[in-house]
Amino acid sequence: MRTKILFISQGVSFMGNSIQKNLESAGYEVTRVDPVVEQLSEYKDDISIFVFYLGKFLEDIPEVLVYLKDVCIEEEKMLVLLGNADEISAVENAIPKSAIAAKFERPVDLKRLVAEVGILAQAVDARDAKKSILLVDDDPTFLKMMKGWLDDEYRVTIVTSGTQALMYIADNRPDLILLDYEMPVISGPQVLEMIRSETKVDNIPVMFLTGKGDRESVLKVLALKPDGYLLKSLNREQILDSLIEFFEKKHAEELQNKVHV
Repeated sequence: MRTKILFISQGVSFMGNSIQKNLESAGYEVTRVDPVVEQLSEYKDDISIFVFYLGKFLEDIPEVLVYLKDVCIEEEKMLVLLGNADEISAVENAIPKSAIAAKFERPVDLKRLVAEVGILAQAVDARDAKKSILLVDDDPTFLKMMKGWLDDEYRVTIVTSGTQALMYIADNRPDLILLDYEMPVISGPQVLEMIRSETKVDNIPVMFLTGKGDRESVLKVLALKPDGYLLKSLNREQILDSLIEFFEKKHAEELQNKVHV
């Protein structure tokens, strides 16, 4: 399957055409769009690398830069900037440098650009091979700690409420949801009930996160029939071991189901 690239440029130019042709010649599937939010939104979901050919028009599209910032941070898109020093600096004022994968000053070295895109494509493939986890908890400190523990092994998205979790899974399908049992406004059990009532997402695995390990509390959690639970008091190694065991068991069940089909 060829890597897909979203090439963002305003109008038609000789250099823009050359960049697109060189990427296509290197085996990439390139879709060109104008720097317009509606066009970016239409194509972004199945494309991980954005190549943005900058120009004087930047000051006229602040909403596009805000949109790109949100998409690159929240959905981990790879953003490559092509422009002069002032144009790149203008983008960096709107989008954190940490969210920009690469930048090239004009005149663009096309061979180096193609090589850099190849490195980014490999990184995307390696990242996408990881299981994805949606981590839901109202405690920012706990979220930061857990994300740090899991980031090396999994693609982790964090949200701070049940409402945000439901909005996320409306457009995304994580391999596992780690859901805080006790949350304000919409509790973990209520979120699980809503997930199980929607046919499009009802089979997404959900494991509860709970701070209570006594027998009565654990039985109360298990009565809701989640796919498992994790105590918040577990250390990093215990959490990772539990997740490895869960995904291995899930994989074995899927293989068994295929055999019986």
